[in-house]
Amino acid sequence: MTDIRPEVAVVGSGSWATGIVKLLSENCNKIVWYIREPEIIEHLREHHHNPKFLSSVDFEMDKLILTEDINEAVASSDTIIFVVPSAFLKTTLADLSVDISQKTICSAIKGIVPEHNTIVGDFMHNQYKVPYENLVILSGPTHAEEIAMEKLSYLTVASLKRSKAKNVAALLSGFYLRTVISDDIFGTEYAAVLKNIYAIAIGVAHGLGYGDNFQAVLLSNSAREMKRFISKIYKNKRNITASAYLGDLLVTGYSQFSRNRMLGNMLGKGSSVKYALLNMTMIAEGYYASKCIFMINEKVGAKIPIADAVYNILYKEMKPSSAIQGLTKLLK
Repeated sequence: MTDIRPEVAVVGSGSWATGIVKLLSENCNKIVWYIREPEIIEHLREHHHNPKFLSSVDFEMDKLILTEDINEAVASSDTIIFVVPSAFLKTTLADLSVDISQKTICSAIKGIVPEHNTIVGDFMHNQYKVPYENLVILSGPTHAEEIAMEKLSYLTVASLKRSKAKNVAALLSGFYLRTVISDDIFGTEYAAVLKNIYAIAIGVAHGLGYGDNFQAVLLSNSAREMKRFISKIYKNKRNITASAYLGDLLVTGYSQFSRNRMLGNMLGKGSSVKYALLNMTMIAEGYYASKCIFMINEKVGAKIPIADAVYNILYKEMKPSSAIQGLTKLLK
């Protein structure tokens, strides 16, 4: 393929995948980039940018090895970063025949695999025999759009093996991207899932006309709710105010770039769930996560009224106004 072995392969072509490739290209000589759509590959080769996402980012094409073959991409490197919507992960890997169990598997996916009702780390462990020690979870607070603009951002890199987290962090770090090392692979991944659900709630409240004061209360209650749920799943000495938890929740709840907040805002303003989803240009992970978390919590039994309210809006046809009004009596 090339006389320089790629240090890393990236699977996915959305905004966050494009942002990660940009970060990697500043530290690596070669990167394999798996892109399912041949037209995107053709456009990249001719115009040096992704035509659909972060099109302002120009790539040095001599650093990129583009492929439509998932097996070629995965076989090329010992470190693989998966950055596809969680709802499409199983489809993306449908043709995978290469053994990935001994590779470093990084998930930058902020969602749950709906067919299995598990976070990506558990899915990789259960379906592809990847040891938990070989998993690395990448979490925010980091929006791809600000990576494109090279605005100072922080990324949490979580692994049970500190040396593995540090190796991956070195591939991504730069003058506008700082990394924080963590060992909480389960907590950071569940936090990345939950914050999307809470961002939908914030968007709904905004769409209904609730102001900053109420939204701040809703977010602070969401943080406590997040802590309750994650503690039921996996006990750890985590600080819920750390960037991977509260920070990611805040940026997803408030940012203009948040697609989950956007979905909630549309619902609050009167759009149906179907209409809102059809009119979004990017996947709102919180939509899929809401049902999965609801089902998981039926076994876990955490008190999560905000997440329940979002589930009722998305899947039980509850009026957004009624759902938020009900929450106003519970928030503290």
